[in-house]
Amino acid sequence: MWGAPAEPADGYYEVRPECTDVPKTKFKIKPGKTLSARKWRAAFTPEGYLDIGKTLGRIQRGGIHPSIRGEVWEFLLGCYDPKSSFDERDQTRERRRVQYAQWKEGCREIFPVVGSGKFITAPVITDDGQPIQDPIVLQETNSGIHGSISHMVKKLLSNGALDKKVIQWLLTLHQIGLDVVRTDRTLVFYEKQEHLSKLWDILAVYAWIDEDVGYCQGMSDLCSPMIMLLNDEADAFWCFERLMRRLRGNFRCTESSVGVEEQLGNLAAVTQVIDPKLHQHLETLGGGDYLFAVRMLMVLFRREFSFCDSLYLWEMMWALEYDPDLFHMYEESESADEKAEGSKGKAKSFRQCGKFERENMRNGKSSEAPLPISVFLVASVLKDKSSKLLQEARGLDDVVKILNDITGNLDAKKACTGAMKLHKKYLKKEKEARK
Repeated sequence: MWGAPAEPADGYYEVRPECTDVPKTKFKIKPGKTLSARKWRAAFTPEGYLDIGKTLGRIQRGGIHPSIRGEVWEFLLGCYDPKSSFDERDQTRERRRVQYAQWKEGCREIFPVVGSGKFITAPVITDDGQPIQDPIVLQETNSGIHGSISHMVKKLLSNGALDKKVIQWLLTLHQIGLDVVRTDRTLVFYEKQEHLSKLWDILAVYAWIDEDVGYCQGMSDLCSPMIMLLNDEADAFWCFERLMRRLRGNFRCTESSVGVEEQLGNLAAVTQVIDPKLHQHLETLGGGDYLFAVRMLMVLFRREFSFCDSLYLWEMMWALEYDPDLFHMYEESESADEKAEGSKGKAKSFRQCGKFERENMRNGKSSEAPLPISVFLVASVLKDKSSKLLQEARGLDDVVKILNDITGNLDAKKACTGAMKLHKKYLKKEKEARK
């Protein structure tokens, strides 16, 4: 209701009382600005077709009410086609739940801790695929788990030497466990073992199916909110999987390069255009590779904002970047491909796109894929700290310290507004350079 007071959102994501040093949340539920359950329901036809264009502006202005955040994210991330009916989405959801259950069962057959409600934080095999013999490690690994881990591994080895994929996957499971116990540990939600094990299960299954990327540190920070927002484990998995479609390039590593280097290069190019003096200063300090910005790009500012504010930032980003063709771009089933083929000749609805995506469309076709809004968000933070960096940074340690000081002091709405301004300026200069 217009004129009603803003409601704090912290109550939806309770912080443990002993954790007093967490960043304060700035996001508030604002009647008339925040996307409410009523406005969300009103955007659907009786058959279930969603006019997502009606909701994007409101999300960009005031975020999403926590009570509907999970289901709205499923659309923003491309899990579902807004042009689908309720029945069609039910069928898609059921098909995906079955697929996840099959993948999880396959993982459980290899390593029965998956799906047991437990998880591990110590290695179970050596690099060459042999069972761990260290008694201290064995004691830690078997703690609270029914049945000996070493027995599980020996049983697996009884069928012959493990193949490379299985060894690599088993080697990552304890690292996932170590990250899980560190992820969002300030939240009451993760005091429960069942939530920790659910997070571990999802990341373990994802590491199994994505052979190219597997598991990397930082993924637990991206997956954690999905567990909190979506009750069904399979639904949370698919939401995370869709997010990884956008970000997996950052985690893909080879012997010669780290995936995020491409985005760091893009950040350097953007900064050089919009703030050449700052770019030159960073290069002089030996920071021309922009490695100090890795964390912001890898986990989308999870460490710079409170938990609640980071969710607000993410949904604003996704609403700004929203492309109604997302679902068809991501779907890999034959029927979805046929559907996508049939829609290729149609022009994309301008009104159904996010503001950032519309700017890219106005700018016309480019030989390269458009840069993600996350690059402009980091550039906006650097621009905002430009004077301080130019005056006070005398080495890379100073750059890191100045940027660390932004933790808890950033405003998500202002950061997105700043990113949009820089994006517009960058596109204009890029267009001029092409003439």
